[in-house]
Amino acid sequence: MSVVRRAGAADAGEVLRLRQVMIDSMAGADRSTDWHARSLPALRTRLAEPDGDFAAFVVDHPRRPKALAAMVAGTLDYRIGRAGNPLGTVGYVFSVATDPDARRQGYARACMDALLDWFRGRGADRVQLTTSAEGAPLYASLGFRPKPDPLLELWL
Repeated sequence: MSVVRRAGAADAGEVLRLRQVMIDSMAGADRSTDWHARSLPALRTRLAEPDGDFAAFVVDHPRRPKALAAMVAGTLDYRIGRAGNPLGTVGYVFSVATDPDARRQGYARACMDALLDWFRGRGADRVQLTTSAEGAPLYASLGFRPKPDPLLELWL
């Protein structure tokens, strides 16, 4: 089975590369990479915070040294507590990507399992994500279900 590990600051470039792989797979996505240089320092900082509210889990590429085969990233959000979740902790998965030449090996599932364990360990009572049609079977097999509530968004 794949060896999953928590990504560190040294992995930032590869995590960013795989995030771009995910973005490039989305219909209508802006495929520019001119934002990478500006994003990289903040990503390095977040990956270096072991007790922060952000985590990424990765699998090293089996055939390409210093490359990643897969990664998942997520954050913990605070919401005012409620019955069933007095801490108000909710997980959000926002980036899941597997290198095209490493797909169908179980890497994304292994990384998701590690991220879900991290969320549980940090007190999250639920985890949210959005998915592509291609990713939906994986998430369904992990127990994710569609939510009927409509999402509204405002860009500032």
